[in-house]
Parts: sequence; structure tokens; C-alpha cells
Amino acid sequence: MEFMFDTANIKDIKYFSQYYPITGVTSNPSIIKSVGKIDFFNHFKEIRNIIGIDKSLHIQVISQSYEGIMEEAEAILSNIDENVFIKVPVTENGLKAIRTLKARNISVTATTIYTKIQGLLAIESGADFIAPYFNRMESMDINPREVISAFAQIIEKHNYKTRILAASFKNISQVCTAFECGAHSVTLQPSLLNDALNMPAIKKAIDNFNDDWESIFGKGVTISNLK
Repeated sequence: MEFMFDTANIKDIKYFSQYYPITGVTSNPSIIKSVGKIDFFNHFKEIRNIIGIDKSLHIQVISQSYEGIMEEAEAILSNIDENVFIKVPVTENGLKAIRTLKARNISVTATTIYTKIQGLLAIESGADFIAPYFNRMESMDINPREVISAFAQIIEKHNYKTRILAASFKNISQVCTAFECGAHSVTLQPSLLNDALNMPAIKKAIDNFNDDWESIFGKGVTISNLK
């Protein structure tokens, strides 16, 4: 079970990675748009410096042609670092690019997955990660639970090395459901985790515990200064 941050916001990555056990950072053009026009390569170099080489960094190509995907992958690897996972949408040209990239031992995340056949083809093409879009599938009346479960069953049955990196979440319930259905990893906005741990019920319970402690030992007394 792995958590990744789906953001290109450097401030958020620095702050929230202090608290959450993330294993990587993912991005796409819409994520980048949310932080504005950036110095692309240097921006992602800074993210790499923050998270370190032991965590994965996933960057999506823009081109839709096979040749363009390959050129952009080379630019990303050359100008950021060779350990970046190249995110490739699962189309016909995308599948061709995934197979070529894997033949060159380049790490690949197959993305923009809405259907079982997209994921199955990406698995067979050797993608390291497949990224099914949970909330977007629900919005299109596609059952993400069935899709993710099918991927998990196929991977386990046939011993594929591909890992399921579920994406596109609007609430923490969807995140937990993705894991329950067999996702190995999820990528989400840090704010979803922050909101989940700051729900009023949690704070109320902690405040009640504090009140009970103080009623016994007095205000301002902690375990560390008990005598």
C-alpha cells in the first residue's frame, strides 16, 4: 500500500511530506495548470530534490503522436533525470510508445485509464504502473470498483509486475475503496489527507481525553513531567 501526492505545488510537497509517508509525486497538465506557468524542467528538478531519488516522480507527456511522445520522454529524462516515470495516456500511439520505452528499460506509468481493456493492454505492454481514474469513471457511470478489481485479479493470477496506481479522487472514501479493490498505490491531493485527519470528531475525542487527564493530574501536566 503506497500513497503519492498528485500535485506540482512545491510548497505543499515540502509541507505535507513531513507528515505523510508518501512514496512519490505524480503530475499532469491539469495539475501543472493549478500552479501556473512554471520553469518546467527546473521546477521538477526541485521536486526531485525535495522527495529524493528513493521516491518516484511521474511526469506526463503532452504529444499524441508516437514520435512526439518519444521526443518528449527523451527531453524529460535528459533535462530532469533518468529515473523519472514517463506518464503515457493509453491510446494506440501510447501503447506503441510504452512498448518502446520498456524495451529501453525506461520506467512508465500508463495513464488516462477508464476501461478494463485499456488497463489490460497497458499491463501486457509492460507498464510499471497503470493509473485508473476512479472519480472520472464514476462520473461516466463506469464502475471503478469492478475495473480496479479486475486489474488486481489479472495481475495476481498471471504474476505481472505492473502495479495499480489509482488516481482521480474527490473524497477519502474513494481512496480507501480503491485500496480495498486491490490498488497497490493511490495518488491524491495532499488536502484530502489533511481534511481526513482534521475532521471534527477526531478533535473532539482528543479534547475529551485531554479534559479527562487534566481532571486527574491538573492543567498543564504532561506524562513527560509527571513526578
